[in-house]
Amino acid sequence: MVNFADRISLLGTETAFAVGAEAKKLTDRGFKVYPFHLGDLDIPTPEYVVEAAVKAMKDGKTGYCATQGIAPLREALAEDIGTARDLTLDMENISIQTGGKPVIGKFIMSLMNPGDEVLYPNPGYPIYESLIRFHGGVAKPYGFIENDLGFALDFDSIESQITPKTKIFIYNNYHNPTSAESDPAEMQRLAEFCIRHNLYVLSDEAYFDILYEGQGKSIASLPGMFDRTVILYTFSKRFAMTGWRLGAAIGPKEIISIISKLNINDESCSNHFVQWAAVEAIRTPSDNYQEMMDILRERRDVAVDLLNSMEGIRVHRPNSTFYLFPNVTSAMKKLDIKGVEEFRKVILDKTGVSFTTRDHFGTPFPSETQKYIRLAYSGISKENILEGLGMMKELIESSSPCKAL
Repeated sequence: MVNFADRISLLGTETAFAVGAEAKKLTDRGFKVYPFHLGDLDIPTPEYVVEAAVKAMKDGKTGYCATQGIAPLREALAEDIGTARDLTLDMENISIQTGGKPVIGKFIMSLMNPGDEVLYPNPGYPIYESLIRFHGGVAKPYGFIENDLGFALDFDSIESQITPKTKIFIYNNYHNPTSAESDPAEMQRLAEFCIRHNLYVLSDEAYFDILYEGQGKSIASLPGMFDRTVILYTFSKRFAMTGWRLGAAIGPKEIISIISKLNINDESCSNHFVQWAAVEAIRTPSDNYQEMMDILRERRDVAVDLLNSMEGIRVHRPNSTFYLFPNVTSAMKKLDIKGVEEFRKVILDKTGVSFTTRDHFGTPFPSETQKYIRLAYSGISKENILEGLGMMKELIESSSPCKAL
């Protein structure tokens, strides 16, 4: 028997992949599955980006490169991110990463000592809590409040948990899984809170560009925030490059230099030729982004309309991300189902519609009474949305209680 290090028991997982494994078992048995569970894109990477990667390989960009990333990419990002977020950046503010996810762990390792407290969103991306605990921190979840427009930060939850040991605040505007979007007043209130309590902020901006109306806003651009904030940036969503595994940490030079030092000790450098493809992605004018957003908007609207037509289900029409977070409390009562996990399994077994639930994004607070599921519409066609959710509607509106197989 292997005696693993004690800290391994503290690692969590990304449970959407576990749901995906269940879905695959059904497809292997010949059943059709409607994949709403994983936030991957079925929209291909733009051809000009693919061609740039091939050219870079043929040009010999297949060896090691600078650990903090190649200069042309860091310069391009400094200009692009600076313009989009109203920041003044140069290449020393940028450290290229193998995706967005590594920024979470490297930010925590750079700034958090064992025993320090970290406020993180719950529901939220499960890797936050996993890496806080793995590195010896105290994970302190804060919640959201549903309102007429969607979901808002629960400031009572946030402010009640602050102590002298609180060091970091993790903020995911354009939020996974709720699609919550801070209005200017909420973001300003949060910035003032972080400054007042001298907190470092990880601003997870993976979905900054998946915005259907208006202009994205970064908390790093507010007065007093840049010097305490690191932005998590990823190429996955904006450029449909989920499997290319490329992202960046963007922030104050003294913090970014430490994150780049962690690069040396971890992966040495990010993939060389992929970085050249990313330069092309940023620098080349293209209609691909708008075409992708048009597809996602149509899918969102179709799914929202169909979900809201179902007895016992209500969902907001979010302005950001490619997730929906329907309230299914009444539908569960109609089907005589007590737990949201059982509801998920019933729907999967009887219709093939595969999704995650609120419980996959952190442990629910004791005060929570409403039940939610999360549907990602990034990897499923409009036709399959209509077909799959149509079957779900028929099941929910049937008169018979249901149980999982």
